[in-house]
Amino acid sequence: MSNKNSSNKAAVPEAKSALNRFKYEVANELGVPLSDGYNGDLTSRQNGSVGGYMVKKMIEAQERQMSSGSQGSQM
Repeated sequence: MSNKNSSNKAAVPEAKSALNRFKYEVANELGVPLSDGYNGDLTSRQNGSVGGYMVKKMIEAQERQMSSGSQGSQM
């Protein structure tokens, strides 16, 4: 299956390469054999674990930034 018709667009296109590197870093940490190219042989569980862990790490980083950077301000 090809990504050519994907509706998944990056909110910040400039971050695409950094997110891609991050994806491979997380896959490596989790022991998921993600390769550049076809990954149809991976299970949904493996792919989902990479995406889920990416979100977890991004939320943790944002929480750290928010707690150290803007302690006096409110949203």
